[in-house]
Amino acid sequence: MAELLFLAHRIPFPPDRGDKIRSFHELKHLAGLARVHLGCFADDEGDSANLAGLREALGPALGEAHVEVRRGSRVAAAARALLGGRPVSLALFDSPRLRAFVERRLETGRIGTIVASSGQMAQFVPAGTRARFVMDFLDVDSAKFEAYAAAGGVLAPVHRREAAKLAAFERATAARADVSLFVSEAEAALFRRRSGLAGADIRALQNGVDLNYFAPRPSPEHESPLIVFTGQMDYAPNVDAVRWFAAEVMPRLGEARFAIVGRNPTEAVRRLAGPRTIVTGAVDDVRGWLAAADVVAAPLRIARGIQNKVLEAMAMARPVVASPAAFEGIEAEPGRHLLVADGAAAQAGAIAGLLADPERARALGRAARQRMLDNYRWDARLAPLAELAGLAARRAAA
Repeated sequence: MAELLFLAHRIPFPPDRGDKIRSFHELKHLAGLARVHLGCFADDEGDSANLAGLREALGPALGEAHVEVRRGSRVAAAARALLGGRPVSLALFDSPRLRAFVERRLETGRIGTIVASSGQMAQFVPAGTRARFVMDFLDVDSAKFEAYAAAGGVLAPVHRREAAKLAAFERATAARADVSLFVSEAEAALFRRRSGLAGADIRALQNGVDLNYFAPRPSPEHESPLIVFTGQMDYAPNVDAVRWFAAEVMPRLGEARFAIVGRNPTEAVRRLAGPRTIVTGAVDDVRGWLAAADVVAAPLRIARGIQNKVLEAMAMARPVVASPAAFEGIEAEPGRHLLVADGAAAQAGAIAGLLADPERARALGRAARQRMLDNYRWDARLAPLAELAGLAARRAAA
């Protein structure tokens, strides 16, 4: 029986941040179709220990696992990238040990498919491999670095170089992959235009949301209106979003409070804490904050792919006000399932309108939940994965 090798730049457990959410559900889906082996990185020893939980979640379908804690410095990786003419993103995740693990698994002759989750992992897929190669880029990372460069600042030249190097690497990877996947049709279409690879198989495989976990619950009472933002708070686009929102939107919203909910807040984020702004740091369960939110804000100015934070809030029947960047790729109708507003005045006006009309806010939340139920179940979203990975054909042959 053919086996599958899954490569991820972070251990896909627990599914509590964007990249881990997608890779966990992909891996779980594939584990129901074939025996899977896993090669991945972990942020630290605590993250590495999550392998036990992953094995419990997947059961005996998970075979050998190589989980490697990344220990190299960013400065050293940047130096290697500059000397080698490579993207820094690749050098940060390079590893002889992981390469050896991949080689050892391929030497067994049983690996029929390799799935690489995130562009950094493509470097571990040997050129000329006989296994089917499924490249899940998630987002167009080179476009993200172009946006960083366009924002200016002292790092703009560094970001411009990274964008160019990554674009070339992404194109070369898609040219040799059997199929390249993105989290939305918007990202897939952008990559088709940028790459010019007319003969390449480039598709969208869209994210879902765990509708049992992110389900409506009673909202606790609180005195002043509460606006909530959730996300990894050392991720640059999230940091930019909350700093901008606190400075430009919150002064227009009277006595409302703003809760920034997410792990690893940077010093710039921690400095936002004050009488009307709460910075929680890591929380055991983000659902309590979402349930308490009168409005969930997603004011990202730089965004790629699908914003899981928006899907999760909608699944919990919360009214969402999103920027156009945060809304891109989400299959929902503005004004019916969520509100989309561009700029500080428009976002403040949309939020203030919902705070002043609780029944409208509740109706928006109910419609959002129904949209998630109708369109965003993980099993439906991942149904094409068996065929894309070549597993359906092998099962039929067997």
